[in-house]
Amino acid sequence: MKQDPQQEWSSLNTDQQPSARDHPDGGEHPVSDNPAFVSTHEALGMLRTVMRYLSAADHAAMAAEAQAECLLALEEMDAVKTATRAKVLGAFTAAQGYSADADYSPRSWLIHRTRITRGAAAGYLAWARRATAHPQVIQALAERNVSESYARKICEWSDKLPADCRDAADAILIAAAKAGARLDDLVQLAAEMYTRSLPDPDGGDDRPDEKFEDRSVRVETTFEGAGVITGDLTPECTAVVTAVLESLSAPAGAEDTRTREQRCHDGLQEAMRRLVASGLLPERAGQPVKVWAHISLAELRALDDGSVLQEEWIGEMAARWAARRAASSEGGGSDGGAWLQGKAARAMACDAIIAPIVTGDVDPGALDDLVRLCVQLDRLDHAADRLGTACDGPADPQPEASPSREALQKAIIGKAVDLLSGPGGLASFLRTRQLGARLAGPSLPLDIGYSKTIPPGIRNAVILRDRRCRWPGGCRQPAAACEVHHVKHKAHGGPTSVTDCVLLCSFHHQIVIHRWGWTLVLNPDGTTTAWNPDRTKVLHSHGPPARAG
Repeated sequence: MKQDPQQEWSSLNTDQQPSARDHPDGGEHPVSDNPAFVSTHEALGMLRTVMRYLSAADHAAMAAEAQAECLLALEEMDAVKTATRAKVLGAFTAAQGYSADADYSPRSWLIHRTRITRGAAAGYLAWARRATAHPQVIQALAERNVSESYARKICEWSDKLPADCRDAADAILIAAAKAGARLDDLVQLAAEMYTRSLPDPDGGDDRPDEKFEDRSVRVETTFEGAGVITGDLTPECTAVVTAVLESLSAPAGAEDTRTREQRCHDGLQEAMRRLVASGLLPERAGQPVKVWAHISLAELRALDDGSVLQEEWIGEMAARWAARRAASSEGGGSDGGAWLQGKAARAMACDAIIAPIVTGDVDPGALDDLVRLCVQLDRLDHAADRLGTACDGPADPQPEASPSREALQKAIIGKAVDLLSGPGGLASFLRTRQLGARLAGPSLPLDIGYSKTIPPGIRNAVILRDRRCRWPGGCRQPAAACEVHHVKHKAHGGPTSVTDCVLLCSFHHQIVIHRWGWTLVLNPDGTTTAWNPDRTKVLHSHGPPARAG
């Protein structure tokens, strides 16, 4: 008869383990709890080797007993790994090791350096905090006496107890888990200890402040831009939210076919819309709170009838827009704006201030002229070189200053400007001739030289281009929490223009650059590079921001 998995878990944790164990796959492997390593680096190398071996094994050919043993051992390893990571992360946080990479917190460092999600980083930091508050639980994990999931539950339960009772509760619950207690047994034991700890067990909990600390609300954005709200509300907050939703989610009449859940959703949206419109919200980053909604040019053009060719173009743009929306919802890099299409885009565009912004594409006609002018200038330079070679001496310097060459240079510069702006450029063409009078508002200057303040036109264009903090370390602070930074300091004559400004969060702007002395440059290809004062750390972004559509 097969052994119960929980009994097997307990048997693997006994101190009387043999020096070798007969494995169901026929091999005999030595067991050593104290291997000798000369450094942490060597131990990690061995760990990687072991995990690669286990990952590459033919698991389908293993006997069921061998598969079960592998799963049990991996659970043990996960417990030890959790304890080890908690201790290392706690020490790393205490020493502020993350600041060497210009990150403002260990959570930020984990997200950007180890490439994990925000939720995973929060979970690791939670264990680092538990390592301080629950040392016995961490020790039990390191000794493989309890699984990671059981240990997390034990910490959650004992955290509800008075501070002077938590160590004793941890010891009792760990001992019970080590003896083979199931989760339902542990929760009953924890509930009994909690009830006994109350000042008045018959009258209920007289410590509302501890329950108040459990409050939380989390809004997550899914793949398609939709949101999921989860939370733990206090009784007071629950009463207020319930009253608002009941007031705004009442059926609109007999023809209202919405479900109660749909009406509550619409009521929540209406409550937030009224709050934003009221002007009662505090400013953020020096700017009034606004609701941003991104609507592609394809959606705006679809408001009017068009040709078959235009419909094909709209379809292609819709696919690009979906990709941009998905990328914005993943990773927290959004500027807080909703990405709309279809009926939602039409509804929002009907009664909103629309700011047309052209990004990414070029005017093919201006590009052709630019290439032609560059070819003419190259021919002129090569003609001067050939003339100098034929005379067996230096080239005549006259072509450098000739009117034809100067005229070509000026024409090239002008066409480069026309490529994206100017009366005949793409921006003006799209806004005035394609969008029609309804969307072709007045143009705002995007390059005004030195300025004490950043005009709204430049600020909005930088926000729409960058959408988040552009620090090359991978900061994901949204645009609403960022400031527009002059790449060249204003005190040194830094110009105020879209190409000379970049979006940075307050930490990387005010502390990393202006306090710690880091330098940030915006490269011509849209990437950013930063280095510390002694250039021992150089950070590069992976690429320019994605096109807005």
